[in-house]
Amino acid sequence: MSNESVQPYQRIVQDVRDKIRSGRLTAGTKLPSTRELADEYGVAPGTVQRALAELRVAGLIYSHQGRGSFVTETASESSEDSTARALKRLEDQVSDLVARLEKIEKGRNA
Repeated sequence: MSNESVQPYQRIVQDVRDKIRSGRLTAGTKLPSTRELADEYGVAPGTVQRALAELRVAGLIYSHQGRGSFVTETASESSEDSTARALKRLEDQVSDLVARLEKIEKGRNA
């Protein structure tokens, strides 16, 4: 997916997810203010608010009125769990494809 097809708020969501996954943002870390994020990404504050709402729904951040938004305790665990599940699915698919390929090759050699 090219950057042109990604909505600006989705770009922010993905960037924050990536930072959590890589450990650059850890549990309890305070995110920059809406205004700072808007300046950083070159978007309107409403776009940042939409991204923060998505991150809250995903359970990656929580917000306190007047204090800011923070990375949840389980955010990095959630990212690791989903990464592990995705990796397991890929391993299963590769295993299935190898078995199919072996079956095809045996049929050709018979």
